[in-house]
Amino acid sequence: MADEITFDDYLKVDIRVGTVIRAEDFPEARKPAIKMWIDFGPEIGERKTSAQITAHYDPETLVGRQVMGVVNFPPRQIGPFMSEVLVLGVADDGGDIVLLSPDRAVPDGGRMH
Repeated sequence: MADEITFDDYLKVDIRVGTVIRAEDFPEARKPAIKMWIDFGPEIGERKTSAQITAHYDPETLVGRQVMGVVNFPPRQIGPFMSEVLVLGVADDGGDIVLLSPDRAVPDGGRMH
């Protein structure tokens, strides 16, 4: 378990829902990955990211899927690609990432409570 934090610490992490509008393989990455462009609604707009999720996902199956992501981390250079958001997932029994998403459609940009 991670160190205990305060509620104010929790509020600093801005986790929102967005819809993947484009996805493609990321062959330049050191480990197999997929590049994604995600629409986080009118307030935040489109953000891009890469994720090592190839065990369970193909670019074609990601388009239209809602995902959860941290939108207030600073951008991070991943090889030739600038990642602007951190998508969230949980490791399965084999250590491969399964993306977190709402179990019903919700408006893009909605903040996690």
